[in-house]
Amino acid sequence: MRFLKTASLSIASVALLASVSTADTLDSVKKKGVLNCGVSTGIAGFSATDSSGQWKGLDVDMCKAVASAVFGDPSKVKYVALTAKERFTALQSGEIDLLSRSTTWTNTRDTSLGLNFAGVNY
Repeated sequence: MRFLKTASLSIASVALLASVSTADTLDSVKKKGVLNCGVSTGIAGFSATDSSGQWKGLDVDMCKAVASAVFGDPSKVKYVALTAKERFTALQSGEIDLLSRSTTWTNTRDTSLGLNFAGVNY
């Protein structure tokens, strides 16, 4: 399954894209040797680059945690900065393996995008 971690003012959720199996995504990530993680183009405290160009924030930390779980190494992440318009297409197309950026949880997204918001973390 493709993974979507979302955040919006008071809601952050993990959602699963139902069209692809979890094992396929995990196998693909392991073969590539890197987790392609979609983040915002810059929201302070969530995902933004610092003065040295390093990604920082809660959404970035989620990407690092998944990379740590998969590879035992939090640096095995490629960050892909995405706008709100690009985020779902990137996830659905397989350009990214995990989406960790601000997104509101709506019934329309649950039904029309094939996403299942499963938990709140912010």
